[in-house]
Amino acid sequence: MLVGILVVLIYVYAWRERLKNGQPITTSEATVLINSDAAVWLDVRDSGEFKSGHMVDAVNIPFSKLSEQIDSLEKYRDKTLIVVDKMGQHAGSAGRQLGAKGFTVRRLSGGISEWQNQSLPLVKK
Repeated sequence: MLVGILVVLIYVYAWRERLKNGQPITTSEATVLINSDAAVWLDVRDSGEFKSGHMVDAVNIPFSKLSEQIDSLEKYRDKTLIVVDKMGQHAGSAGRQLGAKGFTVRRLSGGISEWQNQSLPLVKK
């Protein structure tokens, strides 16, 4: 009985921590949010990667600069921020920082790599 309670508590803790990082969403779910004007892409890749191809109207703040530039996202507080990186390696940490500041955050599962694997459109600047 005690072991069962411990397992449940560990599961609940892990689930809460996962949500703090921003719930992962699929490319389809992200597209629905973006098209309904309820979300904004936040691309945390470096500027060179961003310029080589990104989602339309994406905001680029490299992960290494996120903590110092997070206040520039205030104008998006009423929207969901969909965090995009190359393959998901920084999205969780970025989501945690944003969530701690009160933003609603989701993470694109598989990052830009998954987006490209599904032959979805990118723009170059």
